[in-house]
Amino acid sequence: MTMAADQGSVKSSGQPSGQPTSAPLSPSSPPASRWRWLGLASKASPVNDADIFTAARERFLSVTKAALFDRLTKPDLWPNGTHLNARRLFRYLDYWRQQQYSIKMLGLNESYEPFSPDTDLLVTRHFAHDERVALQKRVIAGVEQLMRQANYTRIDPSQVNLIVTRDSAYGLDLSVDLDAFEEILIYYRGVSIKTNSRRNYMKFGRKEEFDVPIFRRLCVIFKIRSFEDRVALLMKQQGWARPEAEKHVKKLRAHLPAEVKEGNVYMKLFRNIPRTDIEMVFPNTQVKFRLMDKVRLGATAGGGLGFGIFTSAGKIALLASNPIGAAGAALGIGGVAFRQAMSFVNQKQRYMVVMAQNLYFLSMADNGSVIVELAARAAEEDIKEEWLLYAILAKAEASRADLPAIDRAIEKWLSEQFGVPIDFDVEDALARLIADGIVTEAPDGKFTALTPKAAALHIDTKWDILLDDLPLPGAMLGDEAADAAGTLE
Repeated sequence: MTMAADQGSVKSSGQPSGQPTSAPLSPSSPPASRWRWLGLASKASPVNDADIFTAARERFLSVTKAALFDRLTKPDLWPNGTHLNARRLFRYLDYWRQQQYSIKMLGLNESYEPFSPDTDLLVTRHFAHDERVALQKRVIAGVEQLMRQANYTRIDPSQVNLIVTRDSAYGLDLSVDLDAFEEILIYYRGVSIKTNSRRNYMKFGRKEEFDVPIFRRLCVIFKIRSFEDRVALLMKQQGWARPEAEKHVKKLRAHLPAEVKEGNVYMKLFRNIPRTDIEMVFPNTQVKFRLMDKVRLGATAGGGLGFGIFTSAGKIALLASNPIGAAGAALGIGGVAFRQAMSFVNQKQRYMVVMAQNLYFLSMADNGSVIVELAARAAEEDIKEEWLLYAILAKAEASRADLPAIDRAIEKWLSEQFGVPIDFDVEDALARLIADGIVTEAPDGKFTALTPKAAALHIDTKWDILLDDLPLPGAMLGDEAADAAGTLE
């Protein structure tokens, strides 16, 4: 892998770039001439995390495995024709990493079964409260680990400015009660800017373009608080008496679909979700009228109703001696009022249709299938990182002191090859290569990588004894029902 020295900061289309700074190697590092392929300039200065949509770099490697495989195993990059052995090793390593995540996925899906809203299996195992709590923690921790390995980034629920916004990209005003959730995890991977168009009625209905920040992937995991926990929380937060708190919780629960159960953990994976529409993905989202809609509908309703009363009042006075005619005029006023009220209802229904259509086309996976998708993406990110790091360690001497330079070199190479600014995690990839025995570290910090041929044989041997090395299952939580019948959820 040939990597030229960095001449400046990486720029991303439509995004600001950092400023280069000086970061020379430590005195104990090898001469720069021997590291000409590493790209010794420093990476861009840190980006302010306050606005994730202006960040120049992400940890997500947004290139395909096929493209990376071909460019890392070109014949001229490997001495003495060893590129064929390198290709074999990379394939072996790919399948090996996928197998490791398959094992994790099987165990995680087994733990998730009691919380899955989609299960169609007989329930024959019963769990005490403490056992369900332990299983729930296991599921949440396992899915979070998958998302981190898949290079997702968490949005903390305390970042209300990112989750709750005043207006939607689709013209909806949404609101969501975040306190309704016992567990709530929001992760994204990849950000971008999408250009939409709309009519500006302040400019005589002319169309104008506007930018919409979007999350390319958004994963949401949540569990509803139990009724008792929600009541207790309101009593503590608001100082309400129990009857008042219970009444309020019942009112809030009326907005939840009947299918949403307290005991389930829900997982949702979406694509290209606008930043202003994160509220759309929660089950207790409420659609509200925007200020402009309130003004427009209010003016229309008030004007129409006022005109109807004005024109009908005279008829009622003249027809006071004629009860049938007066009743007809009163019905006319009622009809005007009804039509204006229905305009409010119809506008809200249009809002709901827009929200449903958008969720239908943006949804990628639900519940158990989210675990499968995340495991696949985590394996893919891991293997791409390992290929990149091995391609360096297998061809030149390096030590732990050289890791910052190697990190910068990989980032520089990715920028030159694919035009993508990446924040590479060299430590994570190194830890996996060492754990699998492909790279060893001496007491003085010097790394030694197996040759491609030897590394391929090493993975072959590990694969042969995979089943022998599988850990025995521990004691399962819960108690199996005495009867064999069980029940269906």
